[in-house]
Amino acid sequence: MDAATPTGLWLIGARGSVATTAITGLLALRAGVVPATGCVSAQPPFDELRLPVWDDLVVGGHDIVSTPLAERAAQLSESGVVPPRVLDAVRGRFETVEPDLREGYHPATNSGSQTDAARRMAEDITGFAERHGLARVVVLNVSSTEPVFPGLPEHGSLEALEAAMAVPGRTVLPPSSLAAYAALRAGCPYVDFTPSTGIRLPALEQLAARQSLPYAGSDGKTGETLVRSALAPLFASRALRVRSWAGTNLLGGGDGLTLADSEHAGSKLASKGRGLATLLGEDVVAPLHIDNVPDLGEQKMAWDNVSFEGFLGARMSLQFTWTGYDSALAAPLVLDLARFTAAAHAAGQTGPLGALGFYFKDPMGTEEHRLAEQAAELADWAAKL
Repeated sequence: MDAATPTGLWLIGARGSVATTAITGLLALRAGVVPATGCVSAQPPFDELRLPVWDDLVVGGHDIVSTPLAERAAQLSESGVVPPRVLDAVRGRFETVEPDLREGYHPATNSGSQTDAARRMAEDITGFAERHGLARVVVLNVSSTEPVFPGLPEHGSLEALEAAMAVPGRTVLPPSSLAAYAALRAGCPYVDFTPSTGIRLPALEQLAARQSLPYAGSDGKTGETLVRSALAPLFASRALRVRSWAGTNLLGGGDGLTLADSEHAGSKLASKGRGLATLLGEDVVAPLHIDNVPDLGEQKMAWDNVSFEGFLGARMSLQFTWTGYDSALAAPLVLDLARFTAAAHAAGQTGPLGALGFYFKDPMGTEEHRLAEQAAELADWAAKL
């Protein structure tokens, strides 16, 4: 892959906390005012690969809100996510991104069919690529977590899905899946950083195969689950029996408000819980709670209690507390995923990119959840690009 090839990064939820932090970080990296902390793709051995460089990543996106990026970045600075010196250094650069942000899709305000909405979104993406002379565009979903969407018979085949999408007023796809459909129709690889349905429907997987496109996801692994994927193999490798693994998440901001709704929280809880049995090799009692604490703002806290059994049945426990800014943890992963997925597309890879499971709680294309093994798999995969 030519490192000088202009590459598009199209963000679904482009004005949200994660997207704005990623955009701010990219602008700061271009300006040379911050190091690439948290960007695995910029560290050895990946720094020797021919990935798109920071100057060649061009950003656009969809969102259903209209808050200017500079205003959103200022809010994140007040919340402690973006240091004031970084905001000052890039404040005038948001206007280079703003013209490429377009109105997103919301089922409540869509007046036509989902086919019409998807066509408009795909045209937004292809127009973006043409304006900037981009070799390819990676579409990456960082929008708010959706409620669990019911399965429909039309999800089983592309032909049935497209027929249903053409019916005015019918909502056959959730927004994340409509975004995935539009991306694939625009000839773009798709990455889902959320636990929402996204591309995980047989009909959309058929479309990706027809279009010969790679895709990755889902649900970015940034905090509590990241720690679990490093710690759980410790117990399994030492033949220590984990009796229970309980967790509590406290968060504010937009995520806290969204996940305070049990319908929205359902997909997140399922995503976080799926990997634990795989990591430990057995089913474990693992209650998990997510609570909205508005006072925390952009900060997120997680507390875990692991009850385990040792030799002669001795009962022991491990507790840990994780406190961080989820957007600051997620943003460098967004940039990594854009670079790696672009490289996979350039190399002609198709289907789920299991090697990118390193970045996800509920990875597609792999059953591996152990962090060290995922890191090794990513390195091996990248070396062969």
